[in-house]
This record gives sequence, structure tokens and C-alpha cells, in this order.
Amino acid sequence: MEPSIREFFKRLVTTISLLVLWMSVNIAIGIRYNYAFFEDKIHWSNIVFYVWLLVSLFALIWFYVSIWKKPIEHLND
Repeated sequence: MEPSIREFFKRLVTTISLLVLWMSVNIAIGIRYNYAFFEDKIHWSNIVFYVWLLVSLFALIWFYVSIWKKPIEHLND
């Protein structure tokens, strides 16, 4: 396989697997420990969970942009 195609697939697999990992961790923590749900009122644990969710989402998007920003050499040849 050509190096440019290999690099493209490596970026693609990294993108998909990090997204699945991020979703799995956040869904598991949110549902298992009931941090994603508001029962009677908002608790500090709900706030921490949602802050973590947003911060980790922005970090994931920043990582994706840094991965896909670099050009792949000889991809269009």
C-alpha cells in the first residue's frame, strides 16, 4: 500500500476510534453514576460532569483539527 493512502487510513482510524472511546467513556460515566441526569435539583456532580463533557469535546475537536490540518504528501498523484 502506498504511504499516502496508509497515512490517510491511519488518520481515519484514529479519528473514529478516539470518537468511539470518548463517547463510551462519557456515556458510561454519565449513565452508570447518574451524573447525566437531574433528579430533584442540580448537584455539583452534574455540573462537573457537563463541564468535563464540554472540555473534553473541545479537546477532541482541537486534536482532530491538528491531525487533519497537516497535508498528506502525494495523495492526489
